[in-house]
Order: sequence, then C-alpha cells, then structure tokens
Amino acid sequence: MSNSTKSVYVAMAADIMHNGHINIIQEAAKLGDVTVGVLTDGAIASYKRLPYLTFEERKVVVAALKGVTRVVAQETHDYRPNLDSYKPDIVVHGDDWKEGVQAKVRKQVIDKLSEWGGELHEVSYTPNVSSSRINADLKAKGVTADQRSGQLKRLLNTKGFVRVLEAHSGLSALIAENLEVEVEDGKRSFDAVWSSSLTDSTNKGKPDIEAVDTTDRANTITSIFEVTTKPMIYDGDTGGLPEHFVFTVKTLERLGVSAVVIEDKTGLKKNSLFGTDVEQTQESVDEFCSKIKAGKNAQVSDNFMLIARCESLILDKGMNDAVERCKAYLASGADGIMIHSRQEDGKEILEFCKQYQEFGAGCPLIVVPSSFDRITETEFKNAGVNIVIYANHMLRAAYPAMVDVAKTILQNERCFDVRSKCLSIKEILEMIPGTK
Repeated sequence: MSNSTKSVYVAMAADIMHNGHINIIQEAAKLGDVTVGVLTDGAIASYKRLPYLTFEERKVVVAALKGVTRVVAQETHDYRPNLDSYKPDIVVHGDDWKEGVQAKVRKQVIDKLSEWGGELHEVSYTPNVSSSRINADLKAKGVTADQRSGQLKRLLNTKGFVRVLEAHSGLSALIAENLEVEVEDGKRSFDAVWSSSLTDSTNKGKPDIEAVDTTDRANTITSIFEVTTKPMIYDGDTGGLPEHFVFTVKTLERLGVSAVVIEDKTGLKKNSLFGTDVEQTQESVDEFCSKIKAGKNAQVSDNFMLIARCESLILDKGMNDAVERCKAYLASGADGIMIHSRQEDGKEILEFCKQYQEFGAGCPLIVVPSSFDRITETEFKNAGVNIVIYANHMLRAAYPAMVDVAKTILQNERCFDVRSKCLSIKEILEMIPGTK
C-alpha cells in the first residue's frame, strides 16, 4: 500500500454474496486500497443466525474478488476494535443502516473515524437484492440431514452458549425457526429445537412413560424438519436397553438429529419433576456407562452428540453423587452433561455448575430451567452453562389458551367473543409458506 493511496475498510458477513456486495467493493476500490473485514462465525452468530459457510470458506471467496487488497477477521459485530487496529481513511457501507438496530453501529463508526479524521462513504442500496430474502428462500428449500446434524457443534464452538426451544409440531417449530426480537446489540432468536418426550406424548394424549415409541416420535421429527433448518436435540428418556438404544442412535443420526439426551434412570419411566413423590430408580453407574459406550459405538458421524442426563439432584441423592456420576459418564464417552433439579431457587444447580468447571471443562453443560426459572441466561453463561433448554413451554402455553377459547364458545354459544384471542385467517395464510 503506497503512502499516497487511501486505506479503505469494508466489513461484511459474506455468507450470501450478491451483486449488492460486489457493488460496494467496486465503489470502495475506486477510493483506495480495500481491506475487507470478514465477520467471524462468532461475530455473525452473536446477532443473527449461524452462517451457512465457515469463516475460512467465506474468507477465500472474498479474497478472490477483484478490488480486494487484503482480508482480515472482524471478531465482533462492533467495528471499533478493527478500526482502532487499521485506522482506515475511509469506511464504506451501504446506506441501508441509518435506521433500526444498525443505526447504533453506524454512529459508533462515525465517532471512531472522527478521532483521526476518517470519513464514512455510503453506497446507495442496490435495488431488488436482499440477503434476508435470499436467506428466506434458502430456508424454504430446507437443508439435508448432514447439513443440519453438524450445526449444534458449530454453534457450541462459535457461540459457546446455545438457546433451545421445545417444539412438538411443525407449527410450534416454525416459531422457534423464525421468531426474532430486536435487542440493543442486534437480534435475539432461538438456536435450536428440543424434541421433548413429555410434550410429544402429551400432544398425542398419551402419558409420559415412554409409551410413544421411537418410530412414532420419528414422525414428529420429520414434520418439524420439513419446515425448519435449525438443529434438534432429542429427549431420549432412559434410552431403553443398550441393545435397543444403538438402533435409536442410528435412526436419529440418519434423520439429521444433532444430539440425544438419555437419563440415568431405570424401570418404568416417570417424569423427573415428580421427584421422590413417585418411585424412581437410578441406574447403576456401570450399567449407564455401558449404555453410553454402546450409543457412542453405534454412531457414524463425529457430528452426533450423546448427552448424559444426571438425576441425582432430582432424586435427593446429593451433590457428591451427582459429581461422581457425571465424572464417570464423561469418562465413558458422553459428549456433555445435562443436570436437572426440582429446587426453585437454583442454588444447587449453580453449585453443580461451579464444581463442573473443575472436572468437565470442555464438555458442554446443559440445564433445563423449568423449576429454577428465575435464573437468567446471563447468570447461566457466567456459571459456565453452554446450553439452556426451554423444555415444555410451548405446549404449556397452548393448552390453557385452547381451553379458554373452547369454554368461551360454550358459554356464549358463538365464536365472535374469541376473535381477539385467535389468529386471523389472513395471519394463518401468511404464516405457512405455500398456503396462499
């Protein structure tokens, strides 16, 4: 780079390239030597979905573009660390960031450039192109089993913290797939779906005692996968006998499920939140470890994960029992640990998290805050939790609403009175792609 040539900085995700991006780079090249800051996987995932292509793949694509002098990593959505490092004379961006969430980032760039007399050059938005529209089209087409299965590990490696919502049907899964809320630092959404044995069986009107077999549950998985692209964690209950569990693993892996969770109980499965109110027997450590080994030996791809769920705190066996069991489960090949508790204050969960950092570091830790629901995600992150699963809330929210509507119709002998409680027909038609 010559002293007479101005330095120009452009930041982009470069995951879905279109002529709008090319136009920006071409305009930037007219102004000087162009450095493109390609956002890392973590930077993108911090404010929106996990990118389709890895950082290294996107870096190669951008480096090959005419007009690009060099490519660097931008580790955060915030431009300022890279601006401080490279102190460009000019930053180039499209003019579509003046409003909304991006407006804050734009102001930060302007303020930072003013420190050394740099300037912001904004390129007119290229009409008829949109990464959001292209992304929506790709989502509508769907993903293959192989593409989906590896996403959970990528999310864990990229974000370190994964937010998961229960889905028991294609419709509930669409909420997990598409719902976003704007927050100060970007957009917040769910990263994955949880296929719960409780909600799947309840949705079918059957008890949560493993009465719904793997074949039937596979139908639910298929209905969810047909309309979504996000990874799934599957609630495998006890896993059954080791000889049967290996076939469950093979089925789940073939479908594209990213992880299965099995719990260390034996006999007729009862929901954990009953605690000691019903008879529940914990499997011996050796037997459960054998089941873990059988499941791991059955899997084909390194992408698939087996999570061991420890019930010691649920069954009042104490912290030491939970810790020692989890150590053994990890030593037997489990890819992570789910720890559960009935205590609403969350103290024993946080204590377990503290101890887990001493023996389980590097292996994902999963919590299900159905009981200890006052603890925030920030608190979980600080405690070393990697995955939080909102395990049954979609079904629990739907049932009271349906009862209320049905009762109101019975009382008033008409449906006019429930109009405000229901989606309009237009909203339903617009919600499901291909309905209109």
